Amino acid sequence: MDATGDLPEAPARPLIAAKGVGVRHGQRWLIQNIDLQVHRGEIVTLIGPNGSGKSTTVRAMLGLIGHDAGTIDRTPGLRVGYVPQKLTIDWTMPLKVRRFMTLTGRHPAALIDKALDEVGLSAFSDRDVQVLSGGEFQRLLLARAIITAPDLLVLDEPVQGVDATGEIALYELIADLRRRHNCGILLISHDLHIVMAATDTVVCLNGHVCCSGTPQTVAESPEYRSLFGTRAAEALAVYHHHHDHRHLPDGRVVHVEGNDDHTACTHPEHDHHG
Repeated sequence: MDATGDLPEAPARPLIAAKGVGVRHGQRWLIQNIDLQVHRGEIVTLIGPNGSGKSTTVRAMLGLIGHDAGTIDRTPGLRVGYVPQKLTIDWTMPLKVRRFMTLTGRHPAALIDKALDEVGLSAFSDRDVQVLSGGEFQRLLLARAIITAPDLLVLDEPVQGVDATGEIALYELIADLRRRHNCGILLISHDLHIVMAATDTVVCLNGHVCCSGTPQTVAESPEYRSLFGTRAAEALAVYHHHHDHRHLPDGRVVHVEGNDDHTACTHPEHDHHG
């Protein structure tokens, strides 16, 4: 009991949790002893070199592949929005943005419009998907992921094929979606120089969990420095900026008065103040 005589609240149950999880391919373990959990309203970012088991870990947690050790617990009825690392599309086939939003399910036009508006693509609904820029296409994938009002957003390399300015805008959008929907976010990042300060927990993988904690804690850990080197650790130095602007779909930045929400990017070269 606390000082008031009331029983303390039980900790919230994670949306999804892995305990001691391992996945084996033949005689070789792809991942081992993975402990990882994501709560509602929390951003967890997985980082690690190629072949470190990031995508394998996520796919096992979502039940897309089996696991050979450990346990995985998912909240009953868990709704997941998923942005895959790669998506194969026949680019010779005419495909409008609005039609793309219905490829994995039928949705009312109002919901499609709302999702496109949330990611800044409301003016793009009748455009061909083929003419979208890299950043616009990633926004479209995010729109398709949030249209079902997911409890958990899983984003596998969500800024691939996007330039530096677009990366910042996408990470700010992801942070906004977390706040707006109060969903958990499990994010995979290959680019070690870009880990949002908005991330609650960073988990560094190399077949197992090398280290985990806040971005600052991970960047300073001996395990991380041993795996990626001192220069990579220094590149994760977090800087903050005032969110006194908004990003238009064409990449332009518009100043907004009176908004002092704080978001951040950790790329030392991104001197981005709007």
